[in-house]
Amino acid sequence: QVQLVESGGGLVQSGGSLRLSCAASGIIYSIDAMGWYRQAPGNRRELVASISETYRTNYADFVKGRFTISRDNAKNTIYLQMNSLKPEDTAVYYCNAPYIRTNMGLLKDNWGQGTQVTVSS
Repeated sequence: QVQLVESGGGLVQSGGSLRLSCAASGIIYSIDAMGWYRQAPGNRRELVASISETYRTNYADFVKGRFTISRDNAKNTIYLQMNSLKPEDTAVYYCNAPYIRTNMGLLKDNWGQGTQVTVSS
């Protein structure tokens, strides 16, 4: 069984920083692109940042220059360094991996359980 487990969320003041982690566990052969999404109450889930297996990154305009996504393929883990946080960044942050190759075959549309990020003003 493969799981994506996020950690690192919490409460921080405006202008502060947090670092999120998402580790994929299980018998994993490879993972293609991975990404972070977020969902605030009453809003739809939106893409924050993504990173390919070859480390190419993509960011939503609202986080460019503030957030940095990275990955450690050896650990099947991605990170999201969030700096200069704003109250509007408050949301549940989810890790996503569209495709994971495992001993059970190809798993599609994989999500973590989410981690809460709250930024106070």
